[in-house]
Amino acid sequence: MLQTHYQKDTPTLGIGYYTVPEAARLLKIRPLNIRRWLGGYSYTHGDKTIDMPPLWTPQLPAYDHHIELGFRDLIELRVIKSFLDAGLSILTVRNCLEYARECAGDDHPFSTRRFRTDGRTIFLESMRRTGEDEVLDLKSHQYAIKKVIDRTFKDLDISHDIVTRWRPFEGRQSIVIDPKRAFGQPIATNYGVPTVVLADAVKAEGSITRVSRLYDVSPSAVRDAVKFEQSLAA
Repeated sequence: MLQTHYQKDTPTLGIGYYTVPEAARLLKIRPLNIRRWLGGYSYTHGDKTIDMPPLWTPQLPAYDHHIELGFRDLIELRVIKSFLDAGLSILTVRNCLEYARECAGDDHPFSTRRFRTDGRTIFLESMRRTGEDEVLDLKSHQYAIKKVIDRTFKDLDISHDIVTRWRPFEGRQSIVIDPKRAFGQPIATNYGVPTVVLADAVKAEGSITRVSRLYDVSPSAVRDAVKFEQSLAA
């Protein structure tokens, strides 16, 4: 059963806005996983009901019992997905998240400069604190954790110690996700036009050149927008 734990009266301007399906599309994560991780859930084990709390409280309040995310929620999920893809368990990630909050002094520690620089140390210390180092090959995990962090932060921009922008198309500057622009939707960086708008226009017009003229956007930016949207659909 999904639980709800959300902040109230949270301002939305400048922090981005994503529904669960939108976040799932950008991150290539199952929507159900996002709902479970950020909404909490319960399950039965024998004759007991076990409640799992949310990994953290989303930046945006619930609307009619629907989870809504901010930009930093999006980045936290992206980091978590990278760790899970590397073979770490959600329990290991949960324990690291709790310890990282203490170290970074931030409820969204995975999207901080502190985690970028000290993430491997934080992760390994959290494993030792929970006794997981007894069952994990720490040498191999040290390498995996460093690799994940380096790869994840390669296309993220940091300002004032937190992640403020994501360049989601192979790290290229042509497309950006910036919570202060277009509510955090992917846009052509130099023009502010959402990539989905440009890609849909190319489908309708059948011509990158024509769309370039219609929206006053360079052909290369239109082309990148189309490729980016295709990569999300793949």
